[in-house]
Amino acid sequence: MGRKMREIDAKTEVYGLIGDPVAHSRSPAMMNKAFREAGVNAVYAAFRVAKGMVRDALAGFRALGFRGANVTIPHKVDVLAFLDDVDDRARRIGAVNTIVNDGGRLVGYNTDGIGYVRSLKEETGVDLRGKRVLLIGAGGAARGVAFALADEGVGTIWIANRTAERAVSLAGDLARSADCKVEALDLSQAVRLCAEADVVVNCTSAGMAPSVDETPIATDALRPGMIVSDLVYNPPETKWLRAARAAGAVVHGGVGMFVYQGAYAFEYWTGLPAPVAAMRAAVEASLGLRADAEGDAP
Repeated sequence: MGRKMREIDAKTEVYGLIGDPVAHSRSPAMMNKAFREAGVNAVYAAFRVAKGMVRDALAGFRALGFRGANVTIPHKVDVLAFLDDVDDRARRIGAVNTIVNDGGRLVGYNTDGIGYVRSLKEETGVDLRGKRVLLIGAGGAARGVAFALADEGVGTIWIANRTAERAVSLAGDLARSADCKVEALDLSQAVRLCAEADVVVNCTSAGMAPSVDETPIATDALRPGMIVSDLVYNPPETKWLRAARAAGAVVHGGVGMFVYQGAYAFEYWTGLPAPVAAMRAAVEASLGLRADAEGDAP
């Protein structure tokens, strides 16, 4: 049987998610299950923070003694300006998805990329060395993924984005420290490069609930044998991935990355090993992928 939710008291530590939108997020289900499983007296909630309000949100976190936070769309890059410090990985990437309140100092980390690569390798068995990767999107999540893929030894990273300036910015930052070939592209060129890519990764919100009929690019060039990956985890299999599966591609959804980035955040916050299996079960139950056999509300 799962652990019952403990009573919130004066010693309960508070954590949260900031982003816009956040109503779709399964982070509260996952993190509250992790705290219960590990016996940590803590609670986690999602907070919708509009663009331009990040400074105020973090001032509130600091004043109220929040112990930590996750950061999601669209704040992963902008939040850096309002932190007291960031670790080397997050500084190199230029994006933060995890914040630790260290005695009043807000310190930023990035667990997106390492969570993504761990999930991709476990679920597909791919050896990334020398691979040609097409990355669709150039936001905060794309930054984490791009740098992690470069660290794995991929041969080429093409970055295609609707706003060309953001693709150029990410490509420039990546090229300064990566050994692989890096090229920024207009989104209109992405379909053509699908024919050359070994791995295609959607790092945009296209296809995320409630916009489930969207795809990041046209699906015409998807082909057998390539790996098609999507960071979107709600729904667990997007229209993009269904098209890829129908084309004979190897598909990789976003649930695993979501769980692992959260697991690394949990470990930064608590210093304890993350209860990964329980976290995954909570996410899958909240998405309707399994019965909630333990009686824990999502």
